[in-house]
Amino acid sequence: MLKETLKWRLQYKPEAIRWEDIAQEAETGKVYRANYCDKLGRPVLVMRPGLQNTNSPVGQIKYLVYCIENAIMNLVQDQEQMVWLVDFQGWAMTSISVKVTRETARILQDHYPERLGIGILYNPPKIFESFWTIVKPFLETKTYKKMKFVYSDDPKSLKVIEEIFDLDKLDVAFGGRNPAGFNLEVYARQMKDDDSKRTNFHGSGCSSPFYQSSSLSESQQHESTDLDRDSNASDEGRL
Repeated sequence: MLKETLKWRLQYKPEAIRWEDIAQEAETGKVYRANYCDKLGRPVLVMRPGLQNTNSPVGQIKYLVYCIENAIMNLVQDQEQMVWLVDFQGWAMTSISVKVTRETARILQDHYPERLGIGILYNPPKIFESFWTIVKPFLETKTYKKMKFVYSDDPKSLKVIEEIFDLDKLDVAFGGRNPAGFNLEVYARQMKDDDSKRTNFHGSGCSSPFYQSSSLSESQQHESTDLDRDSNASDEGRL
């Protein structure tokens, strides 16, 4: 409910997270906002769980929230959703814990409802099926239906990408023709610039339009900061 989301925002303060707080999490490009949008103008969060570089559930969730907030801040007029583009190259069962996956699903569904337009799972390995069986129950039906499995050797599934993206803008890793990829120095500069804009916006006393949504799912009434209890034993719960 809206009340729980407002409570969460007051306690977690997602709008106050800055690049300096999460820079270490960003180093490998495991999550970042792409320099292009889809055909509908939706910002794209590229996720590469195979590039996981930390063992802190708290830090990993904090960085994801930062990226979601940044994507929302960069929404074009009349657009309220984003795209998640997940690249499974290098992924292994140890790349991400069930704990972090469950918390990601909770935060997305409880506090950013309807923000996800579509999630593309690109080239997940066969072993991912076992992981998916475990995490699927964490997803609401409407969220689950937004997840599309796409394989580079399956022309039929590739149509999903062709329908959504301009291939001249899409990263080559996903079958597009954009060779830019992830550059930490360039990305850090962009995020710091966005942080400055966000600071000015919130400091103006305006009521932010970025966090409005047409509907909210039922909150599970657990705070993300509960993960702190497990930050020193982050490998527990891994498959």
